[in-house]
Amino acid sequence: MTLLQLKYIVKIVECGSMNEASHELYISQPALSSSVKELERELGIEIFTRSSQGIALTVDGAEFLTYARQVLDQADLLEERYKSIKPRRQLCSVATQHYMFAVEAFVEMIRSLDSEEYEFSIRETRTKTIINQVTDMRADLGLLYLSDYNKDVIGKMLREKHLEFHPLFRANLHVFLSRDNPLASRTSLSLEDLKPYPFIQYEQGEDGSFFFAEEAVLPNHPPKKINVTDRATILNFIIGLNGYTVCTGIDNGDLNNEKIVTIPLECDETMLVGWIKNERTQLSEASHAYLSQLKSVLTQHGYKVIDSSIKD
Repeated sequence: MTLLQLKYIVKIVECGSMNEASHELYISQPALSSSVKELERELGIEIFTRSSQGIALTVDGAEFLTYARQVLDQADLLEERYKSIKPRRQLCSVATQHYMFAVEAFVEMIRSLDSEEYEFSIRETRTKTIINQVTDMRADLGLLYLSDYNKDVIGKMLREKHLEFHPLFRANLHVFLSRDNPLASRTSLSLEDLKPYPFIQYEQGEDGSFFFAEEAVLPNHPPKKINVTDRATILNFIIGLNGYTVCTGIDNGDLNNEKIVTIPLECDETMLVGWIKNERTQLSEASHAYLSQLKSVLTQHGYKVIDSSIKD
């Protein structure tokens, strides 16, 4: 079955006869009839009934016509998308854990582009969702971290799903606190210091586990704990409830109105933050631009970017 055969069927129906359709298609009637019969044999159905009064669609033929038109419409969209003389629309889709620097880099990437058309998306979401979206190619790349605690589990999942991990930087753990928190003036904090305050954690859903947590260390049975799903909520709870969360320590004042402070956490654990891609795909030009801006933003925040090659 070919697109040309589908076009033949649609044209025959539009014209109401083989003879007229053959004239409009610039092929002989025997050749057109032969092509239709070949398609009918391949599909095992009869598309047209033939009589002295002409041809008519069978029940199977009417159903087939519906699908044929859908396929041809999709083919037209493909042709319009990729054969247009207009500049190609730039595409980029990122799935990330809840990192302020990831959004900051996304903003800078869009500002730097000289493009009349683009379609971008950035999703702050759960760890397992990031992995699945890059696996299913719903995201061009994903941002997440590895630690001594989760690297075996996450690494095994990435290998099984044919995903590559490219390290960006290593961060010592910090705590996000409100500037009004009594602990805000401290130069470092322990989890014991934080025990009286609500611990705020990004929930990972029913299929999540400690290995997928965005927080590289978790307090042991905190008396006060709040699960949230988005970054705006976690910032509001930090400010409004004197809560805290564990993070990389990269704080963007433009995004949180300078109401948050970051304080080093007293622990040996670190976060190796990196980006993942599907080894079967190549990154778009816009995705490369995003990675470039991401590294620039990290450098501006004082982090040493790890030089890792991009395998395309």
